Amino acid sequence: MNEPALIESARKGDLDAFNTLVVAYQHQVYNLAYRIMGDEASASDATQEAFISAYKHMESFRGDSFKSWIFRIVTNACYDELRRRKRRPATSLDGMVDDSDSEIEYDVPDDSNGPEIRTEQREMALTIQTGINLLPEDQRVALVLSDIQGMSYEEIAVMTGANLGTVKSRLSRARAKMRDYLLEQGELLPGHLRLKAEQIS
Repeated sequence: MNEPALIESARKGDLDAFNTLVVAYQHQVYNLAYRIMGDEASASDATQEAFISAYKHMESFRGDSFKSWIFRIVTNACYDELRRRKRRPATSLDGMVDDSDSEIEYDVPDDSNGPEIRTEQREMALTIQTGINLLPEDQRVALVLSDIQGMSYEEIAVMTGANLGTVKSRLSRARAKMRDYLLEQGELLPGHLRLKAEQIS
């Protein structure tokens, strides 16, 4: 994929070129939105909103990382939805985590594992996602961008409009809360998936 050429064509209004970029990044954008929002419907809405917004504003893209740019747009879409949720009646945690049989990508490392192992990995992924859902939105976004998406402090600062010190502080608090949460959940997980203090400190 010649990304610079596709971007240049998309900036000139070429929908086919933009759709090629969508196909290339839609999984990563959806995964980011899902990790922040915690449910499929909201993640799909945020992903769609992000790509629509990106297409409308392609002329403003100035040649830095397209991935960082689209991640910033979807992160802002997620922030907006989380703020709207704060103004609504509180929902139960059950509604925030979908445990249906629908197919969701959980970054499971090896599809060749048997059904029992895949089930245990899914349980672990759901447990981690529930812990992420419990974090305040600013800590949640920082944790997802850093520890799941692998972005640097500097990239997170640009994407969230926060300074480096704030990003580091949010990450420190988020990781501490996740560590405590996962240790509390240890007895609910299969023995070989339980996290010990030294593994997540």
